[in-house]
Amino acid sequence: MAKEFKRTYKFAAYTSSFLTFFLTLVVGVFFYVTKIEMYWFIFLFAIICFCFSFFFIQYRVEKFIYRRVKKIYDDVRLLDASTFDKKQITTDMATLTREVERFAETKKIEIETLKDRETYRKEFMGNVSHELKTPLFTVQGYILTLLDGAMNDKAIRKKYLQRANKGVERLIYIVKDLDMITKLEVGDLNLHKEKFNIIELVQGVFDLFEMKAAKYNITLTFDIDYKESIFVEADRERIQQVLTNLIVNSIKYGKKDGTTEVSIEDLIKNKVIVRVTDNGEGIEKDKIPRLFERFFRVDKSGSRKEGGSGLGLSIVKHIIEAHDEKIYVESQYGVGSEFSFTLEKAK
Repeated sequence: MAKEFKRTYKFAAYTSSFLTFFLTLVVGVFFYVTKIEMYWFIFLFAIICFCFSFFFIQYRVEKFIYRRVKKIYDDVRLLDASTFDKKQITTDMATLTREVERFAETKKIEIETLKDRETYRKEFMGNVSHELKTPLFTVQGYILTLLDGAMNDKAIRKKYLQRANKGVERLIYIVKDLDMITKLEVGDLNLHKEKFNIIELVQGVFDLFEMKAAKYNITLTFDIDYKESIFVEADRERIQQVLTNLIVNSIKYGKKDGTTEVSIEDLIKNKVIVRVTDNGEGIEKDKIPRLFERFFRVDKSGSRKEGGSGLGLSIVKHIIEAHDEKIYVESQYGVGSEFSFTLEKAK
């Protein structure tokens, strides 16, 4: 601290010393020439001159530096001059340089963050418009065809209305998922935690998608025969949504005559880990880090053909994180994938 204090006032001290020496020398020469012996006066003059010079020079230098640095802040418009505290100003240029660099680095990070958000916003708006326009144009096409005269044919009218209704259902599905993920991201979705049997919940999801899996001859199964219940503490409805998304994806990207296997294992004393494993097409390594992004699709053509909003895995991740839990993914292209997440055991 003493070292920093000396460095801070080094300039003022040196300048005051030179000025005091010069003025004292002038006064001394004056008294010597005039033969007046007032050594005590010369000594007192030197002290007063030094003190006055030191504080005056220090004050002026501080004012000068403050004005110049503030002007730099105002000119570049990257730094907020109001955050520049006058009390922090010293004559130590190294300290000032560090302060300016610190401010500049902070603002640089803020600018980069804003740019990233802007890029994300543009991508998000582009994805939303792309997802919505397909069902909208489909519905519009069928309605316009009916208005052009096709409604007079009862068979065509019914078929086109059914297809238009599917388009509307897809729109509703996308809007619901968007509403869900928005609530999850802003923390506006309340979780209703309760004690329930995770084995029973998984079996219920299996039963729900048994026919869909049978269409591709995919077997939905547990890794072992669980004879005892495993109770967890979580939001049953949201965890069912997580399992639904993961199992539907395993069917969607699975291969014919394949298997989707669910296992529940003890992780630590108060945690279990739920694994959903398939032997489907797998995911390329470079695409794994982006799996939980909004609207990201591994196989865009295939996944659009199968339907879905492109928000499923993003919602899954947010639901698990809302429970203060973790989700993991491991995959090998051409071999299969495994999604796993942790849950808290019920007490």
